[in-house]
Amino acid sequence: MKRPFLMQMMPIVVGGLLLSGCMTNEENMTTAPDAGGEGGASSSNDTTLTIAQGSDMVSFDVHDHSNTSTEAIHVNMFSYLVKNDVEGEGIVPDLATDWELVDDETWQFTLRDDAVFHNGDPVTAEDVKFTLERVAKDNTLQEHENYRQINEVEVIDDHTFLIHTNGPQPVLLNRLSRLGSGILPKDYIEENGWDHFLQEPVGSGPYQFVEWIRDDRVVLERFDDYFGGDVAVWDQLVFRSIPESSTRVGEVIAGGVDIAMNIAPIDWDRVNENEGTSIVEGQTNRTMMLVPNHREEYPTSDPLVREAIDLAIDNQALLDNLMGGSGTPTLTRVNPGNFGANEALHGEYRYDPDRAKELLEEAGYGDGLELTLHSPDGRYLQDRETTEVIAGMLSEVGIDVKIDFMEWSAYVDLRDAHEQKDLYLIGLTGSLWDAAHQLRHHTSMVAEDHIGYSSEEFDRIYLEAEVNMDEAEREQQYIDLQTMADEELINIMLFQLDSFYAVNDRIQFEPRLDEMWRVEEITLSE
Repeated sequence: MKRPFLMQMMPIVVGGLLLSGCMTNEENMTTAPDAGGEGGASSSNDTTLTIAQGSDMVSFDVHDHSNTSTEAIHVNMFSYLVKNDVEGEGIVPDLATDWELVDDETWQFTLRDDAVFHNGDPVTAEDVKFTLERVAKDNTLQEHENYRQINEVEVIDDHTFLIHTNGPQPVLLNRLSRLGSGILPKDYIEENGWDHFLQEPVGSGPYQFVEWIRDDRVVLERFDDYFGGDVAVWDQLVFRSIPESSTRVGEVIAGGVDIAMNIAPIDWDRVNENEGTSIVEGQTNRTMMLVPNHREEYPTSDPLVREAIDLAIDNQALLDNLMGGSGTPTLTRVNPGNFGANEALHGEYRYDPDRAKELLEEAGYGDGLELTLHSPDGRYLQDRETTEVIAGMLSEVGIDVKIDFMEWSAYVDLRDAHEQKDLYLIGLTGSLWDAAHQLRHHTSMVAEDHIGYSSEEFDRIYLEAEVNMDEAEREQQYIDLQTMADEELINIMLFQLDSFYAVNDRIQFEPRLDEMWRVEEITLSE
């Protein structure tokens, strides 16, 4: 691993970015603050919690998105059979009180008998069957690949059911605790239709739907009949969409927002030096990466070009100059803490711009190469700045990058339609906490339509591992797959991201590794 970087370029690029950030602090305030002003955070003790994200949620269809910031809202509205306490007890009950593995392909579950949806309907085994069989059988849904392992849900009675799987499923409980497994109200949806549900969604979680103003806010309110009891500290939740980092900071300082995520290093002192607000730091399971298009018509289909891109990027310099030194370079998107992580690839990166130039020459691009790089703007910490600095690094080896910054919903639409060009920047996490989730993106089931990549050998090992009940053997299979993914540069890994939040001191908040807003864990400071 080598590490000198183009120091003659970085101060100019970063300095420009910092200046740009300073200039946008006030002019981009999207909403008048509720109280106070710069230097005067709210001392309110009301019971509305307002959280600012960089992007809006995508949909209330729990099966047809793969977006963490959307799920972070959903977890307050929908209940799951089980929850995964990844930093504590592991799999714990939610709607299900008991479960057992009957045989390698059959699980039996018992539902609690006091859970009701927000419209008053009881939660029954028929709702579970409706929910899980929908996503397991409809291959047009984005979460289908994570639930096709379920063959059938057999209802025994209102509160007892069997899940029959397609082969042994060593991580079924993990699947049932994550995105796509929130239990839906069968009767409500069948009587009113999906369009009605998406406009007026109903779940069985501690908060119920009030309104969604697209690209502005989602509002939820306390559900008094929640089966978990009075766990809701807050009467109302407001999730605001504020793409500009400095504007999110301004809102926290002004008292219009209690917690704002993805705060750039340039604003850390501003938040900490303001009376009544602080920066709170946490780790995430998210890996930032470039996704190259492997289709023949794109230069990134050439392994030499992908290797040149990888060698042209100084991963540690990105962290030092854009993330305040936080985060960890990596060559795999399976981070430690996930089952099957290849830890030999974590904390590592490659950087050799001279070799990158040689590779481009070998690939026939000695006179230069032009690529398009799509990037979200405001979804991830410093995403715009990361893209701009990467473009600068690539230009140093002869790659002229045309940057395409996109509003989040348009960016999601582009990805969903598989219409991206050479490269896009993205940060992906792993809600299964098992390498099966992250590595699924490299299988032909996902990657062939999306980026034109397929490998029979990769698919074979992946599918064998997916049903392998021998834990040690399965772990080694996942480690081997990460080595293959790195050697082929299916994606070009950058770094594991840390998170930074601006928080009003009236709030007691500890960031979760899974980035979920489980607001029952967010309280007023004593």
